[in-house]
Amino acid sequence: MQPVPCLPENAPFTPEQRAWMNGFLAGLFSNANAAPPAPAALPPALPARPLLIGYGSQTGSAHGLAKRLAKAAEQRGFAPTLKELNAVTSADLVTAARCVLLTSTWGDGDPPDNAVGFWSQLSAATAPRLDHMAFAVLGLGDKNYADFCGAAKKFNERLAQLGARRCAPLGECDVDYEATAHAWLEALWPRLESVGDERSGPANPEPILPAPTSPAGPEFTPQPPAPPSKAEYSRANPFPARLKTNRRLNRAGSQKDTRHFELTLADSGLSYEAGDALGVLPTNCPALVEELLATLGHSGDAVLPNSTGTPAPLRQLLATAWVITAPPPALVKEAATRAANSELLALLDPARKPDLDQWLYGRDLVDVLRACPGAAFTPAEFTGYLRKLQPRLYSISSSPKAHPGEVHLTVAAVRYTAHGRAKGGVCSSWLADRVALGETPVPVFVQTAHGFRLPQDLSRPVIMIGPGTGIAPFRAFLEERRATGATGSNWLLFGDQQRACDFLYEEELTAWSQDGLLTRLDLAFSRDQAAKIYVQNRLEEHAGELWHWLEQGAHLYVCGDAKRMAKDVDATLHQVIATAGGKTPEQAAAYVAALKTAKRYQRDVY
Repeated sequence: MQPVPCLPENAPFTPEQRAWMNGFLAGLFSNANAAPPAPAALPPALPARPLLIGYGSQTGSAHGLAKRLAKAAEQRGFAPTLKELNAVTSADLVTAARCVLLTSTWGDGDPPDNAVGFWSQLSAATAPRLDHMAFAVLGLGDKNYADFCGAAKKFNERLAQLGARRCAPLGECDVDYEATAHAWLEALWPRLESVGDERSGPANPEPILPAPTSPAGPEFTPQPPAPPSKAEYSRANPFPARLKTNRRLNRAGSQKDTRHFELTLADSGLSYEAGDALGVLPTNCPALVEELLATLGHSGDAVLPNSTGTPAPLRQLLATAWVITAPPPALVKEAATRAANSELLALLDPARKPDLDQWLYGRDLVDVLRACPGAAFTPAEFTGYLRKLQPRLYSISSSPKAHPGEVHLTVAAVRYTAHGRAKGGVCSSWLADRVALGETPVPVFVQTAHGFRLPQDLSRPVIMIGPGTGIAPFRAFLEERRATGATGSNWLLFGDQQRACDFLYEEELTAWSQDGLLTRLDLAFSRDQAAKIYVQNRLEEHAGELWHWLEQGAHLYVCGDAKRMAKDVDATLHQVIATAGGKTPEQAAAYVAALKTAKRYQRDVY
């Protein structure tokens, strides 16, 4: 035990002060030498609540949201299990008390590639009952497509049919999804926390909640996430890149205008991998802006708030903030009503949607307003109907190992005439015609594509099918394979209209074929002969070789048009596996599904 200190006799204190201080020190040190009191017993820690999170993602957006959800779940006392939907098994479902699904939609309301297998097992007659499960579904989609959030709607309905209980309404996010998704996820937590488990006894049955009429209803009030740091370039804060190369790839005589763009990423901190996409935020055509202002009868000087509340002149907003090409249905209806256009109003009957789609095809806002003379709008009224201008995603056509500090794109400049007026693609024509080399800022960000990656095993063979601008990621793949010293064989199937003028990257591909980087190069130019030939026809011609490569462990990749080419290639793949592999149609379908589950059949389609 330590001696109790006291003040020395020569300390400058009176006897009364010295006595008081010595007593204070004695009391202080007697407490210090006493044994500390035993700590109060803490209640035992409650076990973390399991939460199954499944995602279906074609471009990475749903995957990114799922990862954020899993991180937030851990902070709220859950034990999340994060899986792509194809990896979610029946055993996972029958043991999960809580499940949240996040999915995009591909094609005609179909699940993305990494969710196709899950949908097959979920929709099968043998799917297990899920009466014990509480679930919620969040969909990412695009209202420009007929079956908006179609995959999410299918999952939401099927899980309920299997007995699972909705613990939140179906969330439906448009392309500008961040605020709506954030609000939906925030509203989800109290519902998940109220789900019964082993800590609180059996779950109380909860009513199935109706889907909201609008994602921006009372429970979906947008609460945008905190703005990123200026140094962290992202979709919300794109990097102002500069264009260093703009080269036309088609030769004279072509009916196309395909461009090779090179942008510098110096000092951006952005990084990417072969297979990723680059998001580009464009500016609308100034001639179209002026034409629209003239049609509206406004000068463009009126100051209005943009989507973030920052005031700006109407002319600037129409150029940089809003979509002025594809007409929103609500604006079409209001213009037709104000102009008393009975013919157009009749087309707005839901039963005549195909007729309305045909009428709208190729029309922009100027066309709609001209079809509705007398439909006057104030600037605030008009912009209230417009949708936010969205970035375009382009498959990156370079390997960062081959071109450090740069990113390359292969883009078809869209130009056409419709309803008596010349028109062009919003982003493609901006890049091709109006971005000055080294001067005009090009706002960009990297969109990671987790579902479109070269095999980690460098000895694996790869088969790449990419007609037209679908060649883009495969140029990146081949550069990457050379840079990494991959020993696996490389087979490319490329096609376009005419070999003489549409053989994109002919010099590079020919050189790679001659030096052995390309083991096989099969070409399909549709208009070089009377009968059109496409890449899927080349697959049929080489069915035996395709089957051999697949049996040797090859990874198969497809990039390009989703509506026609990708579907035709997929149908041909099933046919080849059935014929060359000696399988029934059902066995061929199971073989393709197994390729997808093993990530040996990946698609980057649009």
